[in-house]
Amino acid sequence: MNTSVYDLNNHIWSDLQIGDEASIEHTVTARDLYLFAHASGNLNPNHMPHQAVAQEGSQEGGAGVVAPSMWIGALISSVLGNILPGPGTSYRKQSFDFVGHAQIGDQLKIHVKIIEKLESPKALFATEVTTSKGEIIATGIAEVDAPLEKIALSPDQLPGLLLEEHNHFERIIKAAQNLPPMPTAVVCPDDAKSLGGALMAMQAGLILPILVGSREAIEAAANEANEDIREIEIIDIADHKLAAATAVALVHQKKVKAIMKGNVHSDELLSQVVKKDGGLRGAQRISHVFVLNVPTLSYPLFISDAAINIAPDLATKVDITQNAIDLARACGIALPNVAILSAVETVHFNIPSSMDAAILAKMADRGQIRGGLVDGPLAMDNAIDLNAAQTKHINSPVAGKAQVLIVPNLEAGNMLVKQLTFISHAQPAGLVLGAKVPVMLTSRADSEHARMASCALALLYDAYRQNGASVFTH
Repeated sequence: MNTSVYDLNNHIWSDLQIGDEASIEHTVTARDLYLFAHASGNLNPNHMPHQAVAQEGSQEGGAGVVAPSMWIGALISSVLGNILPGPGTSYRKQSFDFVGHAQIGDQLKIHVKIIEKLESPKALFATEVTTSKGEIIATGIAEVDAPLEKIALSPDQLPGLLLEEHNHFERIIKAAQNLPPMPTAVVCPDDAKSLGGALMAMQAGLILPILVGSREAIEAAANEANEDIREIEIIDIADHKLAAATAVALVHQKKVKAIMKGNVHSDELLSQVVKKDGGLRGAQRISHVFVLNVPTLSYPLFISDAAINIAPDLATKVDITQNAIDLARACGIALPNVAILSAVETVHFNIPSSMDAAILAKMADRGQIRGGLVDGPLAMDNAIDLNAAQTKHINSPVAGKAQVLIVPNLEAGNMLVKQLTFISHAQPAGLVLGAKVPVMLTSRADSEHARMASCALALLYDAYRQNGASVFTH
C-alpha cells in the first residue's frame, strides 16, 4: 500500500495488512527549526540557524546547524496520523535510534511499514527517516492504536498552519532544467544578492548571463561573494538607464532571449521595456505576475498585476488575466482556477471592480479569455478558502480553490503580495509578460533562490509561447 500525503482517508485496524507502508518527503528549512523551537521551548543554539555553534569541519556562520532529533521523530507521527493508519490513530510507544543528523536543505523521506498486528486495535510499525542519498537518519518501532471507524478529511478543511511545507519552486526549477539555458541580459548585478542569483541560475543550467552594468561594481560584488566571473561577458556601462537600454538592444540584436533585473530600480528598467520606439512591446499589454510559494497551499499562487499597471481599465484587465493564465499553464496547471477579486462576491454598482469582475468572467465564458476557469467577483476569503465559500453559499467552480488571483489595482495587489511574503512567509518569484521576451522583475530584497525561480519561470513561459504547450505535458 503506497499512499500519498494528500490521501487523508484512514485505514481501520481490520483492513491493515502486514507489509502495508506509506511515506512522505520533506525538505528541512530554517522555518521548521524555528517553529519547533517555539513549540518545544528548546533553544539549543545547535538548532538555531541565526546563532548555531559551528561544528568541526563546517563553514563559519552556523553552517553546522542540525535539526533536533525529536523534530525528526515528529515527522514520523505525521505519517502515522495522516496517512497510515491515518486520522484516528493514537500513539502507545515509540523507540528511536538516531544514527545521523539532518541539516537545512536536506530532503528527508519518512517511511512507516506494518510489521505486526496485535490484539485489536494495536499494531506495530517499523519507522525510518533517510536522506535523498539513502543515508539513514533515524530508525525505530512504533506501537499505535489504529482507528476502528472510517474517517475522511479534506485537505481543503485543514487549518492554515501545516507541518507539511510545499516546495513548488523546486518542481518548477527541475522542469526548467530540462530546457536549454536561456541567454539573458542581467541589468546592473552590482550587489551580492542580484549577482549571486544570476550566477546560481547559471550554475543550475537555467541561463547564460551577459552582465550589463558597471564592471568595477560588478567585480566588487563578485569579490564580496567570492565568485569567479572571469569567463562571463560584461558590458561595462555605469549609468543604470543606459544599461537598461543596452539590455533591450541586445534583445533586438538577438543576443539574448530574456532580461533579468539586478540592483536597478524597476522604473528605470521598465521605462526602456515599454517605450514605443525601440522597446519590447508585443501584441498584448505588458503585465507582471507574482508566483508565490505559500507554505499552507498545495499549489503555487499566481497574483496579477501588482507591479506595473497602476489602475487598469477593463481592456487592460483582459490582457492581465490572459497573461496570468498563460503563465499558470506554462507551469503545468492545465486549466487554472482564476478568481477576479473585489471587496465583495456580488455585483455592486458602486464598486467598479465588482462589475469588471463579472464582465471578465462572462468574457471567459464566451471564449474571449482562453485557457482558464474564470469567475468573479470574489472576495479574497471565499476565493481562497473553501469553508468561507461554503459558509456564504457561493456556487462557483473557482471559489475556495483559486490558483490565480486578479487584483483590482496595483495597490491592492502589492499589499496582498507583501502581506503573504512578510507575514505568511511565502516565497515570491516574478515575471513580466506581454513583452517580446520575458523580463524577470525581482525585488532588490528577494533572495538568490527567488531570483533563480524567476529564471525558471522565464524558461517555462518562453517554451510555452514557442510550443503552445507546457513542458509538463510531455
